[in-house]
Amino acid sequence: MKKLSVFLCLLVLSFIFLEAQETDVFDWDWDWDSLFDEPFYDDTTEDEISEEFTADAAVTVLSSIKRRGITFSFSYEFQAGIAPGWDIAPWFFDGNEVFSWSSGAKMKSGIRLDAQVSEVFRVITVFNISIPDTFFSLGDFFFDYNILNAAFIRAGKYEHSWGISPNFNFTNLLSRVPSSSAGGDSYVFRIDVPIGVGGFQALALTRATIDNISRSDLGFGIKYNLAYRWADFDFGIFYQNSMATRGFLSIKTTLNDTEVYNEWLVAVNTHSDNNFSIAANIGFVREFLNRRLSLNGELFFNGEGNSYFYHQETDIKEANASPFIEGFNIALNMLYRFRGKGNPRFFMQMLYSPMQNSMQLVPGFRLSPFSNIDIYMAMPVALSSRSGYYYNNTADPNNRPFCITLLVTLSGNLQTGFYY
Repeated sequence: MKKLSVFLCLLVLSFIFLEAQETDVFDWDWDWDSLFDEPFYDDTTEDEISEEFTADAAVTVLSSIKRRGITFSFSYEFQAGIAPGWDIAPWFFDGNEVFSWSSGAKMKSGIRLDAQVSEVFRVITVFNISIPDTFFSLGDFFFDYNILNAAFIRAGKYEHSWGISPNFNFTNLLSRVPSSSAGGDSYVFRIDVPIGVGGFQALALTRATIDNISRSDLGFGIKYNLAYRWADFDFGIFYQNSMATRGFLSIKTTLNDTEVYNEWLVAVNTHSDNNFSIAANIGFVREFLNRRLSLNGELFFNGEGNSYFYHQETDIKEANASPFIEGFNIALNMLYRFRGKGNPRFFMQMLYSPMQNSMQLVPGFRLSPFSNIDIYMAMPVALSSRSGYYYNNTADPNNRPFCITLLVTLSGNLQTGFYY
């Protein structure tokens, strides 16, 4: 840990030095996976829309907003990057370490069709083209249906999530998969019933192909959101025949400009031995220095063993199912937005498991020197024993414990529509 302390001190001193040298060259607003800019969790329901009539025409506000027509959205992204690294962390070099270069390029294009068929019926279709991985694929494909402004149905191929934690996602019961499953795209039928500013949600979900669904592939969930001015509460339960039955409680509130969240999970192995286990966390998000500095910290205890969750595909990693790390865990995320041109941002993520003496540290920097161009530099590193969780489950796509990543992206989007 002495080497770790020295490394962290040097990192902090470098950061302070950059701040001391601040000029008009620096200024930026970053969205590193929207960790600090987006809501903690997706409580998606249809917009509350009131019906108002004018003296001249009995036209609802709903019909003026939900105009029949179709909207086309196009997005484009070109990426190129390199990531030199070693299969052994530098402080474990023994002469047998292997150095490797990970490099490549990717081109992606997406087309989103938003068809408002009528005031109550809407269809979303997303097509993706990528090179070299897959030439053509179907992304989200689902419909929304409004039943008398009292219930809202969404069904089809899309990802839905529960819970708050931006670090461990243990209350996102919809991402859980059996230990024998590799996961896959989710097909969801869900119904939302607004009640006040909260509401009730029920759903059925499967990650199997919908033309061959067995009983063990189908899961059922119920969630209730109770919203007050001083706090938000979410209660939920999810059952699937081949997994433990899990229930959760999420609480979010604001105390003196600090977002505070607390979550609890109970799991019962109803499919096997009825073993009982729990998990819980407490975390915060706070902004300082006129929103230039954002901090997120979280303490998580996982008492649930042999549990797996599904990760969706990202720009740098393929979709996969991975296990939760057991015991106590600590997460710390920092984002600093410099002033000036180029929108530079410094970020750092730390995940630490004290019981395994295992840590993952990812300091990085992002710069937008020109319009539509972003440059990322990061250094994912595993600071732990060679048997630790984060040493063997690293942030590097090639699962190396030490690497330096440089990524350049050129991206943009546009939208057009036709309405009746």
